[in-house]
Amino acid sequence: MRFSLPLIARPLAGSGVAVGLFFAVASTAFATPISSSPIARTSTGTLVGQAVAGEDEFLGIRYAEPPVGTLRWEPPVPAPHSHATQQAIAFGPHCPQGASPFGLPSATEDCLFLNVYTPPHVRAAFGGLPVMLWYHGGAFVVGESNDYNPVRLVAKNVIVVTANYRLGALGFLAHPALDAEKHLFANYGLLDQQAALAWVRRNAAAFGGDARRITIFGESAGGASVISQLASPLAAGMFSKAIIESGAYANTPTLPEAEAEGTAFATATGCTSQTSACLRALPVATILANEPTGYVPTVDGTILPLNPKVAFSEGKFSRVPIIDGSNGEEFRLFTSLDFDLVTGPITATTYPFALDAEVGTTAAPLVEAQYPLANYPSPDLADAAALTDGTFSCNALFVDQSLAHYVPTFAYEFADVNAPEVFLPPVAYPYEAAHASEIQYLFNIPESFPGTLDAQQQKLAADMVSYWTSFATFGVPFSRTSTPWFPFFTKYSDMISLNTPRSSLFTTFPTEHQCAFWAALLASTEPTAHARQMIRAR
Repeated sequence: MRFSLPLIARPLAGSGVAVGLFFAVASTAFATPISSSPIARTSTGTLVGQAVAGEDEFLGIRYAEPPVGTLRWEPPVPAPHSHATQQAIAFGPHCPQGASPFGLPSATEDCLFLNVYTPPHVRAAFGGLPVMLWYHGGAFVVGESNDYNPVRLVAKNVIVVTANYRLGALGFLAHPALDAEKHLFANYGLLDQQAALAWVRRNAAAFGGDARRITIFGESAGGASVISQLASPLAAGMFSKAIIESGAYANTPTLPEAEAEGTAFATATGCTSQTSACLRALPVATILANEPTGYVPTVDGTILPLNPKVAFSEGKFSRVPIIDGSNGEEFRLFTSLDFDLVTGPITATTYPFALDAEVGTTAAPLVEAQYPLANYPSPDLADAAALTDGTFSCNALFVDQSLAHYVPTFAYEFADVNAPEVFLPPVAYPYEAAHASEIQYLFNIPESFPGTLDAQQQKLAADMVSYWTSFATFGVPFSRTSTPWFPFFTKYSDMISLNTPRSSLFTTFPTEHQCAFWAALLASTEPTAHARQMIRAR
C-alpha cells in the first residue's frame, strides 16, 4: 500500500449526547486476583482477564456499540452495562483496512474495542496509578491496538490502555449528506478516541488507576490524534498530560475541501445520488477500494473548531504538560516505501519529479535548490533529508515553539542511527532513526523483519520508558540513569537527543534540519501536492 504525506501544504481537495453520556461516576472496585485470574468490575460489566509474565491483561473490551447499519458515520454510542461476567482474554477485531506492512487486513466494522494492561495484581494506592492511553498510528487508514504490548511501561507502575478507532473513510469521511444530519460529523475516529478516553476515565479505578492522571500518547497518526485531542474542546478536562511522537502536521482541510473530496469518493463508489442511504449501504470492500490512501482530521467547527497550529499559537487548547518529538531520519521509511520498494531508487533525473509529487509544483524547485544532489550520497537520501525536515522535524519544532508559551513542553529527537528496522526489508541505504523506529524502545511489537536491541539500545529503551512513565506520573520526564531533560524554551530550542551510548542536550536542531528555510517557505508559498497530503504509516 502506498501512502501520501503531510508536508507544509494544505490538503487538497450535531449532538454531543453520546460522548457526554460517558461522564458518569467512576466505578470503585479494584482489579483483584481470584484463582490467578484478575477481575475488574466496570461500568460495562465484570471482566475476567488473564495474568501473563509481567502484567495482567484485559483484552477486547467493548467501549462503544458496533458502528454498523444506521450507526455507520454516526458518533459512537456508549457500550451498555451488562450483568454478565465477560472473559477479556482475546483481542477484539480491529477496524476495516487493507493489508499493509503496518496492520493486518480487516473487513469488520464491529471494532470499537480497547485493551487494559496493569501491573500484576495491582491494588490502588494513594488515589490510584497513572494511566496511559495509546492511540496507534497508520495514516488514519491502517493499524490496530493489538500490536503494542506495554509490559516495559507497566513495569514502571503505570496502567496502559490501547484502543481501536474507526479508520479511513469510515472514520474520517466528510460528505454533505452526512454532515447535514445534525450530529457531530467528519471526525468519527476522533470521537471514538474520546469515547475510549471517557470509558477509561469512568473505569480507571476498577483497574486500580487514577482518573485524574491520564496521559494520552501516540505515534504518527496516533501523535496527530493527540494533537487533535489537545485542540478539541470536547476533550478538554479528560486527560492530564500528552505525548506526541512524530505526529506534528502543518494543516488540516477545511470542511468545504473535505466535503469536496467526500463527494468525489461517493461518486467513485457508485453513489452518484450522493445520499446518506446509499453511502450507508456500501459494502466495506467497496469503501476500502475507493478511499484515499491517507487522512487527516477536518476542521469541522465543533470537534476541531480551529486548525491545531492556529489553536496552539492562540493558546486555545488543553493546557497540560506535553512531550513532543520526532525522529532524526523520519522520511527514510517513506522514500523506501514509495520508491525503492515499488519502482526502484530515485535517480538524478527523477529527483525533481519526486519532489514535485511530494511538496507540490510551487515548492519543488525551491526545495531542490536547498537540498542539491551534490550534498548527499544519493538522490534517495537527498529526498529523505528534505522531507524529514519539511514534514516532521520542523513542524515538530514549530509546535514546540507555540506550546512552550503556554504549558511545560519537553522536546526530543530520537537519534539512534542503528535502530533496527522492523517493518520494511533492507534497501541500499541504512534506515537509521526512521519513522516509527522509536516504538520498539517503548513497546514489544510484532516484528516482520526482526531486529534485536543491543546492550546500549536496551539501556536507551530503559531510559525512554523511565522518561515516559515518570512524565505520566509526575508531569516531568526523568531517568535516574540518563541526562536530565529540561523544558523547551523558544529562545534556546532546548531539547534532548535520545541516543546511545547516552542521551544528551540538543540545541542545534533548528539548524541541522534547516527550519529557517521551511519557515520562510511556509510564509511565502502555499504549495500543493498531488491528491491529499496525509499523516503516514504506523
